[in-house]
Amino acid sequence: MLDRRTIIAGLGAAAGALALPSRGFASAAARGKALRKPPRLRPGDTVGLVEPAGFTDDEYDLALVLENIRAMGLVPKPAPHLATRYGYLAGKDEERAADLNAMYADDKVRAVFAVRGGWGSARMLPYLDFDRIRANPKLLIGFSDITALHMAFAARAGFTTIHGPTAAGSWGKFSWDAFRSLVFDAATPLYANQQSAEDRLVQRGGRIRTFRPGKASGRLLGGNLTVISTLMGTPYLPEFDGAILFLEDVSEAEYRIDRMLTQLKLAGILGRVAGVVFGQCTGCTNPGPSFGGFTLSQVLKQHLEPLGVPAFQGAQIGHVANQFSLPVGVPAEIDAAAGTIRILEPAVA
Repeated sequence: MLDRRTIIAGLGAAAGALALPSRGFASAAARGKALRKPPRLRPGDTVGLVEPAGFTDDEYDLALVLENIRAMGLVPKPAPHLATRYGYLAGKDEERAADLNAMYADDKVRAVFAVRGGWGSARMLPYLDFDRIRANPKLLIGFSDITALHMAFAARAGFTTIHGPTAAGSWGKFSWDAFRSLVFDAATPLYANQQSAEDRLVQRGGRIRTFRPGKASGRLLGGNLTVISTLMGTPYLPEFDGAILFLEDVSEAEYRIDRMLTQLKLAGILGRVAGVVFGQCTGCTNPGPSFGGFTLSQVLKQHLEPLGVPAFQGAQIGHVANQFSLPVGVPAEIDAAAGTIRILEPAVA
């Protein structure tokens, strides 16, 4: 959880230092149109809180979410169905979509945070008012199941969104600094894994595995692998030609990662990208006997090495406490040997 002292110190340090068509980014670039940039956040801005997927109905948990947002120097505006429960969803599909539509229609709301992921964002896509959303560019912030919205906005709205922690996330200093630099400072950071030697010994989570070295640049597109695979064949995926594809997942056995990457390959997506970053796959091990099976890295190598483009595994993207905030749609450069991601343009205006 964010600490107000951390936020204030970070903002002080920062002050001292420092319209696309519905077919997606590729068609817009071909027609000479630049990616639209939502406004940056400033202390005192009002931000919307929505739950496009799973529910949070515990008053204490919701209080911590509000505390996180206020610690950022922002004013939270909860959506009407924020504490609603409909099965494992935060309200019916039409209700959750209405909350998001309302946030993009409200001139006082400067950005929109997803409180959590889970499952359900894709279910509400047919009910979103993309004409209204497109006309009111505002940052959408979240990850995991929120990937469905990131991809739909990339395909249908044409402005930057942020693949980063949800409002209910842990928001340690690492995650906060990455987020602040993008959305408050309009910076173009270089992301490199930061983990102590002790953490690497225990978790091995900070290690980079390079499948093919080299540098590549392109629009950042991606998110949760499972969610992207479920959007295949729908009008809610952007064009991936020349993109830097970034992926992450959680609680998926190696063979399921293999299956989904095969789907991306057969659909022609993997063959179009300029580079690939596979972040963290938390809990991605087969619960059954693993003797003689492929490891996750072996599966990734089989799919990514033959592409002939720079590709690496291990970036701090996904279901981990310390994570990068990646601006979806913004040009970036990766160095697969070094395991770095450099943002090439500000994500916000």
